[in-house]
Amino acid sequence: MTELSTDVRSAIETRIAKAVGASVDQVRAAVDLLDEGATVPFIARYRKEVTGGLDDTQLRDLQEQLIYQRELEERRASILQALSDSGKLTEELERDIWAADTKQRLEDLYLPYKPKRRTRAQVAREAGLEPLAMMLWEDPMRDPETQAAAFVNPDKGVADVRAALDGARDILAEVFFENADMLEELREFLWKKAYLVSKVVPEKETDPAAAKYSDYFDYDEPIETVPSHRALAVFRGRQEGLLTVKVLLTEEEEALPVHPCQALIARAHGIKNLGRPADVWLAGVVRWCWRVKCLASVEGDLLTRLRERAETEAIGVFGTNLKDLLLAAPAGHKGVIGLDPGIRTGVKVAVISDTGAVLDTTVIYPHEPRRDWEGSIHTLAQLARKYGSKLISIGNGTASRETDKLAGDLISRHPELGLTKIVVSEAGASVYSASAAAAAELPDLDVSYRGAVSIARRLQDPLAELVKIDPKAIGVGQYQHDVNQSELARKLDAVVEDCVNAVGVDVNTASPSLLQHVAGLTATTAKNVVAYREENGAFTSRAQIKKVPKLGPKAFEQCAGFLRVPESKQVLDRTGVHPESYDAAKKLAELLDIDLKNAGKPEMANLPDKLHAYGAEKAAAECGVGVPTLQDIVKELVKPGRDPRDELPAPILRTDVLELKDLKPGMVLSGTVRNVIDFGVFVDIGVHQDGLVHISQVSNKFIKHPSEVVSVGDVVKVAVLDVDQKRGRISLTMKGAK
Repeated sequence: MTELSTDVRSAIETRIAKAVGASVDQVRAAVDLLDEGATVPFIARYRKEVTGGLDDTQLRDLQEQLIYQRELEERRASILQALSDSGKLTEELERDIWAADTKQRLEDLYLPYKPKRRTRAQVAREAGLEPLAMMLWEDPMRDPETQAAAFVNPDKGVADVRAALDGARDILAEVFFENADMLEELREFLWKKAYLVSKVVPEKETDPAAAKYSDYFDYDEPIETVPSHRALAVFRGRQEGLLTVKVLLTEEEEALPVHPCQALIARAHGIKNLGRPADVWLAGVVRWCWRVKCLASVEGDLLTRLRERAETEAIGVFGTNLKDLLLAAPAGHKGVIGLDPGIRTGVKVAVISDTGAVLDTTVIYPHEPRRDWEGSIHTLAQLARKYGSKLISIGNGTASRETDKLAGDLISRHPELGLTKIVVSEAGASVYSASAAAAAELPDLDVSYRGAVSIARRLQDPLAELVKIDPKAIGVGQYQHDVNQSELARKLDAVVEDCVNAVGVDVNTASPSLLQHVAGLTATTAKNVVAYREENGAFTSRAQIKKVPKLGPKAFEQCAGFLRVPESKQVLDRTGVHPESYDAAKKLAELLDIDLKNAGKPEMANLPDKLHAYGAEKAAAECGVGVPTLQDIVKELVKPGRDPRDELPAPILRTDVLELKDLKPGMVLSGTVRNVIDFGVFVDIGVHQDGLVHISQVSNKFIKHPSEVVSVGDVVKVAVLDVDQKRGRISLTMKGAK
């Protein structure tokens, strides 16, 4: 990136501060840290004093703004250089360019001077028609045909008066179109007043592929308020050649003799119909400018704006859902039997230890055609008894309810085993099974069993397992394949990084897939951590992590606080206290007369009260740290390596509801929220097909988005409104469901 001047950097910081709701000093401090290579999780957790307590959300917004503003400045510098080199940079133009605060505004200002392919207006200028155009615009009292006669020149391609006036029209239309202020006004007018209009392509109306777009065969909605999901649906329909899409005013406005946009263009350029000789001709120029130059360009700009907004919202929804899923409550260190349900191919079984190691695999055939119900129960009971498994994790795909019934039968027949069953989302399990990560992690295991392993592990620790899967395959998105893929990837990577670092990672059990999302670590250094662990045995201290190949001092600074070493003799290595604060923690122990070895024990419960009595500011000063850091140290000593995730909930599914045909209107069910999108909530009620709670049925009070009420992973009560057997659709309500 080009080195920015102090003034430019200051301007960027000011704009960012306004955008993220922080002070300029906070922004400047955060930018400096980011430029030094610090990660967002590290800054949010361990540099609170420096940034004034900016949290990870503010820092992510700041980071996005920083990228945009620096790109803006790069483009501004490029445009100024180009204009200067061409000798077209006036004081007024330079002032306008420096005042531009968006990329769109910069491009509008540069448009008249931008190198472009040879236009009709350029041809007309080469034919000497520019004086005619300017003359008629500046003095409408002149008669167009009389004035044009003097510019007829067949040698220059101006055959007659009509050709001369057409050339003058092309010149003026281009001048009008390249007016930055007018373009901005035109866009904003249409954004506020126009409608997004879609129609079915006539010959496609009976196409089976078009059926899913039937709501958009004759659709219009104010463009400013089109929800993200509807905008993306319309764009997808257009992409597939099934819908036409336009931006239009009302039918009445479109039918006016003078289109409102023509009136705006005329007003912007001082053109009025006062009965003067050139007024009718100038009105024709305006009409030409709108229909030939502006209409397609501005419509394209508005559709791009709508798409970008819709994509941003969709990506935001995806990020929120992914975060809720990743931070779902873990079952913890318990042995799990994972069941990947199937009918003819059988139910794949994987038994994993309390640390996630694969202990055994097999396949059972309780369903059609073998119907070996008794044999399946016997096999599962033997496995549970042999390995001491306490949980059964069942994938929610095909035959999940039948398999859930099998597990229920097993539990009722063998209460001595102390088993509990839970249905989990198996989204992405098949993708993981065939992935390079699975092959590297489970090289000796048949692909067919890897899905069962994933289903078992995602109950044990959803975060550790789901980071191995491409987020787009997890099934919590909204039109995720239609949005900007690089923006989506950047957002999802940030979500995963924040989640992993919020929870912390056991350096002795974490996979490379999990470790590479720890602040400061890369895919390479994550693999090196695991390789070092396998070669030298478990890490016995945080300091030992420094010995990992290619993990330098900066990377260690970033990652150390997020890596836990439960086997370490240094109690602080088991906490989220950063090594740079160990001396502060030891000093605090002296001041408050506590033993650090008691971290996490009941003896530490009154530590916050002791600190309050001593005085937090006084203690912080004596410990050589800021108050926020000292308070974080205290929290870690009270509850080391605190996990922000809740206890594991489990929905109680009705045993009499196994298939779509079992559902009846009014039936009240318990289910798990699988996806939260703009228009509603998808709930797994155990019938192979998620039901939809439309946003209007989520709450008794008005809400702008379902995420105000529910999150992915929540267990909710729903009532059946309607069942469409033919299309496999279930309509649910959360209103009054108890």
